[in-house]
Amino acid sequence: MPTRSWETTGQKVFYRPIEAGIRWSGLLAHEQRILEVVGTRPLLEPNAFPEWPALHLNTERIVDALVNGDLVYGKNGITCHDPTLIDSPDLTVRHVDLKAWMADFYPGEKPAFLFSGVERRLHTAISAEAVQALLADHEALKIRLAHQTEASKQLQSDLETLHQKHEADVQRTQRAQQPSRRSESTYLNIVAGLLTLLLGHSPSGHPYSSFNTQDAVISAMIAHHGDRLGISQSTLENKFAKAKQHMQGN
Repeated sequence: MPTRSWETTGQKVFYRPIEAGIRWSGLLAHEQRILEVVGTRPLLEPNAFPEWPALHLNTERIVDALVNGDLVYGKNGITCHDPTLIDSPDLTVRHVDLKAWMADFYPGEKPAFLFSGVERRLHTAISAEAVQALLADHEALKIRLAHQTEASKQLQSDLETLHQKHEADVQRTQRAQQPSRRSESTYLNIVAGLLTLLLGHSPSGHPYSSFNTQDAVISAMIAHHGDRLGISQSTLENKFAKAKQHMQGN
């Protein structure tokens, strides 16, 4: 059969100051011995149990709170405000009042006889107000994140629209730069005609130019205009071949 928590922690409905001090100090196993020495006094003698200084300190803290009105007390578990009880063996403090007092005045102290395991694991520096403030901040951050996400989506949409517009502009520019079929046919006829003249002869057999071959024409063009776009060996050979083919096909 499992041990019940109140049996292991020494929980009671009310306590004498020394009983509460014993439990606060974690000395429940020595309670009988301590009570035999204390008797009916609310406090220990200064030279009693020097090996347990926490017992003296914690018991004095409780009595100090009773004397100064910080902790509600009574007689044999019945709450009443009677100053004559301070030195009485019948002086008691209720469990619920002791727990509330300790939470307010000693939040870092959470003895097992007053606080559950969950309560002891909670960070002592986090109050209910702090938790509420954190929750409010969390909600505010969620709202800001939602707004930022929406703004990011809108920005992404705008970027995609701009990209599509840019692509369309590039395509229009490329199409505008490309000659039409009619223009290209004209250029090819001109190139083929000039090449024929450069390499051709008059009806009497005299050459129209000093160029004897197409390679000579290409070499001369590269020598004079090699820094221009399209003036290269491969490009000229390709264009000349295409011009001849076009001329022959017409």
